[in-house]
Amino acid sequence: MASDGRLFVQRAAEQERLDKFLVACLPEYSRARLQAFIKEGQVQINDRTVNKSSTLVEPGDRVWVNVPPVQPTALVAEDIPLHVVFENEDVLIVNKPAGMVVHPAAGHSSGTLVHAALAHAPELEGVGGEHRPGVVHRLDKDTSGLIVMAKNDRAHRWLQDQFRLRRAHKIYLALVDGKPPTPSGRIEAPIGRDPAHRKRMAITTPNKGREAVTEYFTRETFAQHTLLEARPLTGRTHQIRLHLALIGCPIVGDGVYGRHTSSLEIERHFLHAFQLSIVLPGEQQARTFEAALPPELMAVLEALRRQQAVF
Repeated sequence: MASDGRLFVQRAAEQERLDKFLVACLPEYSRARLQAFIKEGQVQINDRTVNKSSTLVEPGDRVWVNVPPVQPTALVAEDIPLHVVFENEDVLIVNKPAGMVVHPAAGHSSGTLVHAALAHAPELEGVGGEHRPGVVHRLDKDTSGLIVMAKNDRAHRWLQDQFRLRRAHKIYLALVDGKPPTPSGRIEAPIGRDPAHRKRMAITTPNKGREAVTEYFTRETFAQHTLLEARPLTGRTHQIRLHLALIGCPIVGDGVYGRHTSSLEIERHFLHAFQLSIVLPGEQQARTFEAALPPELMAVLEALRRQQAVF
């Protein structure tokens, strides 16, 4: 496939960083992707190749970009059923089942959401990077629920901005052991890598971790458990699991941050991303999507309700 050469002229009356200039000229590509083009020598200013994104574009400069063809990914699409909640030319919103990893990683070279999504929507290939095409945010392996994927670079950049600017709002349902100190509250505790267990995260001091904020609201109470809504205002790895454990309410079935032996009969942790509100690419108003609790989690709740009715 041939490269795609494009020429742009700086019409503004002031200097501008090259990568910022190209973002405006080529909105279908992410800033990171354009920076990669620059680093690879695919950009010229006035017939001179430049390799630094910080290079200044002067008024009247002619900027030529050689957009390389999409490289075929090493990932192989797999015909795995997907529960598609919504889809258009820009995005794919899926209700991910528990047990499915979002993208390939050590120990998970196949069977991931990415492999399934590539079979469903081949145009995802290469979007946002070869190894994690279409991925904008993630869910833990054993967390079920809504996840949105980008089907082109313009949508990828748009969705990344929605999450970065905290314009995307997610609500999770979590069944926890015990009761929180107050029916609703806000947890602010920085999160970083656990120095003793590199595959785990931990609550840290501010200078060693990243800001993490979670709000929670009680939906239903039981004798020894509580069903909570958890609303993460930041998107740190394992954030909800860590924050709820911090206030003495670990998620049922979470053997990493909660009890080693589950208080209820369950084969996964009880955490489900049930609602997502987000402005989709090219739209002005946020849309809200929902995914009902999966049957195995509903069965746990119904058993608790029956038990409570007896007493």
